Amino acid sequence: MTTQVIFKIDKKLKDKAMAKAQHEGIAFASILKLATKAFVDGDLNLGLIGSEKFNATTGREVANAQKDISQGKNLSSSFSSAREAIKFLKA
Repeated sequence: MTTQVIFKIDKKLKDKAMAKAQHEGIAFASILKLATKAFVDGDLNLGLIGSEKFNATTGREVANAQKDISQGKNLSSSFSSAREAIKFLKA
């Protein structure tokens, strides 16, 4: 199933993009589809959200924590209430 996407874009930008797509031998619609897929797959980074820059020590600690999380190590169980969490912390 497909759906239609409608958005406004500057005419000069659209014309330039269409001309470039035509020069490359691909339909402009295909360019938009490929860009959308790349964005969803994480292959297109817009750079709108900055990535964290850690010093060496903090970087190692974060990497180790992520490794532990992926392996299910050093994690407390989930709690259904604050009382359960407090009881766990006091034990």
